[in-house]
Order: sequence, then structure tokens, then C-alpha cells
Amino acid sequence: MQRILGLDYGTKTVGVAVTDGLGLTAQGLEIIRREKPKKLRQTLARIRELIAEYDVGSIVLGKPLNMNGSSGFRVEDTLVFKELLEEKTGLPVYLEDERLTTVDAYSIMEKVGIKKADQKKYVDEIAAVLILESYLHRNEADQ
Repeated sequence: MQRILGLDYGTKTVGVAVTDGLGLTAQGLEIIRREKPKKLRQTLARIRELIAEYDVGSIVLGKPLNMNGSSGFRVEDTLVFKELLEEKTGLPVYLEDERLTTVDAYSIMEKVGIKKADQKKYVDEIAAVLILESYLHRNEADQ
């Protein structure tokens, strides 16, 4: 069974998570950082490396909806990134609602005792895990 890659796409970072070999759980992998928002070549190259390393068959990308469910400017950027991912990887990319994942990520870090000063180092990776877990749970319920 191929794994699923979860991505939390941001202006200057992409949090990355991956499922276990059975597709049951999500684990954080890393945060891909870039200097400029539109400079995606190295980001896409790193994602392709991770796809090969972890035998990934599909990608779940967080969709940053507004709290009322409407689409804002960040959704447009995410959809452009989705198209780039599909083009550059040849894999299907599914969108998953990512509302409150960052808030939940900070809450989790606080509960496990990660110092506030260090939380920014991990938030995008944890948000990617939450996006991927949401997708897994939603698809599990659909079966």
C-alpha cells in the first residue's frame, strides 16, 4: 500500500506529514522553508524526494477556508500550488479543510510542554499531521 503525504502550505513554509505503511496514522516529517513566497522550485524538488523515499501514492493538501467556509485569497494560492503539485509529481492531490489546525497545533504543543519560544519551529509540521489525520478519519467514516 502506498503512503499518503500531508501538506500544510504556507507563505514561506510547507509542513509535511506522511502516513504509516498501512495508512492508519500520520507522522510529522519536516518543515520545508523558502526565502520568498513564490520561489517553489526547491520546495517542489524536496516534495518529489519525499514522495520517492516514502513510496507516496497521493497527497492531501490543507485548504485554508475562512471560518464561515468561504474562500479567501489564501485558497487561490493553495489551488495554484495544488495544480503545480499535480503537474510536477503526477500524483492526485486532495484538498482537506484546515480550519483551526494551527490553533490545535499550538494547543497540543502547550499540553505536551513545548516552550512558547520553540513552538513556531514545529507548528507547520504538526498542522500537516492534523490535516492528514482529518483526511484519514473522514475517509474511514465514508467506508
